[in-house]
Amino acid sequence: MEAVVSIIMGSTSDLPVMEKAAVFFDEMGIPFEMNALSAHRTPELVEKFATEAKSRGIKVIIAGAGMAAHLPGVVAAFTQLPVIGVPIKSGMEGLDALFAIVQMPPGIPVATVAVNGALNAGILAAQMMAIGDEEMMEKVVNYKNNLKLKISRANEDLREIRFKYKTN
Repeated sequence: MEAVVSIIMGSTSDLPVMEKAAVFFDEMGIPFEMNALSAHRTPELVEKFATEAKSRGIKVIIAGAGMAAHLPGVVAAFTQLPVIGVPIKSGMEGLDALFAIVQMPPGIPVATVAVNGALNAGILAAQMMAIGDEEMMEKVVNYKNNLKLKISRANEDLREIRFKYKTN
């Protein structure tokens, strides 16, 4: 089994956020890898990772980073693969990371999800890969249909809750 998605993070302190993408990939049966890489502490390893990712079969890279949050942009500078940035909440409620990731210069795009939005990064990666893969598209469609069912069930449960002035 070869990974098709790479989840990277600035340090393992980001794991509680980034593991949401990992859980999603496990549920979807999508092979992935996880690594800690630092744009500041191990820049040469980041360059090596990014330049070799495509040749290793990686199709999408999800990069989580907090504070200065340079990891997604540095990776994007060294690869032609799609990079999805996940701003990690640290200082400034994660706005510092969000701005650092989303404000990339022309020619170095990084798709960016919400602060701590690793699950959405996983879903977006699956949607990107599903463009040329009918089996993957079916998995994405089923996942999204299950989200609809979850809301329908929630409304059924809410109907059972009683309050004196609740009308439904």
